[in-house]
Amino acid sequence: MKHAAPEIRFAGSKLDRARHVCAFFNSNEEEYDVLLPFIKEGFELGDRAVHVVNPGQRDDHLLRLTTAGIDAAAAERRGQFELRTNVETYLRDGHFDQNQMLQTFEQLAKGSADSPNGLSRIVCRMDWAAEDRSYIDDLIEFESRVNDVWCQHDDAVICTYHLSKFGGDTVIDVMRTHPMVLIGGILQENPFYLPPQEFLREFRGRRSGA
Repeated sequence: MKHAAPEIRFAGSKLDRARHVCAFFNSNEEEYDVLLPFIKEGFELGDRAVHVVNPGQRDDHLLRLTTAGIDAAAAERRGQFELRTNVETYLRDGHFDQNQMLQTFEQLAKGSADSPNGLSRIVCRMDWAAEDRSYIDDLIEFESRVNDVWCQHDDAVICTYHLSKFGGDTVIDVMRTHPMVLIGGILQENPFYLPPQEFLREFRGRRSGA
């Protein structure tokens, strides 16, 4: 991360050096109440925006952007905005490949150089992982490993999880892979966060029964 990174605010607080956030929500309304000011500010500042949503969420997402005063179509034409579905992003060829996704996010981070401030605001809806329990363990490992990517860049990355879709054990592990956490609308530095090397050693030990 650069020493003089542009300031980014999220949920009424400042994101400092750690900008990989897990944000837990109970509803779409709660999620958008928090996300839209963050998203709108980014568009106004010229930051690059990458939004990853559920397949059936695209039209509603675009409508919410329009209602917030964001011309998403114009931003897309000038290369500032990219809208993807989480299935096409995370489940290429019908399966989740951690290494492929690390490369994808590294490419996204490098693309941030095209924005005036040299950064992106990336928002990812993580519901896709709840559709098949077999994805969960690989996702948790990935969420830990990707910190090695984001610590080298200034981008703000918000991973949104709806609490009704994930079990308590998964929520705890997800939380432990993010240096910042938002829950109950409050953003804070995560006291439960573990760096990748430490977390993965413990997590893989649990998976293997060691």
